[in-house]
Amino acid sequence: MLVGEVKDKLEGVIREVAQERGIEILTLEIQPDHLYLFVSSRPQLSAYKLVKTLKGRSSSYLRWEFPSLLNLPSLWTNNFFVSTADVSPETIRKYIEVQGKE
Repeated sequence: MLVGEVKDKLEGVIREVAQERGIEILTLEIQPDHLYLFVSSRPQLSAYKLVKTLKGRSSSYLRWEFPSLLNLPSLWTNNFFVSTADVSPETIRKYIEVQGKE
């Protein structure tokens, strides 16, 4: 469902939240049923709070703009994966970019 106009709106919401919170988006790849987001943020901002804000705002905005999404019981699951990495940022970027080409 994250395709076309929905995908474009979702990207806009993510970028809006990032700007408000002082987060640098290093890589963003939106797939039809999930997304990859690689960010740099200050340590005081927990990953949980960022994900909660992104999911909450995007769900509200997307359901408002695309009423057909109201038929879904939930736009997002409660799950997410967060990791710190002991690899270069370039390696992570390349991995995420490849996901969009498969």
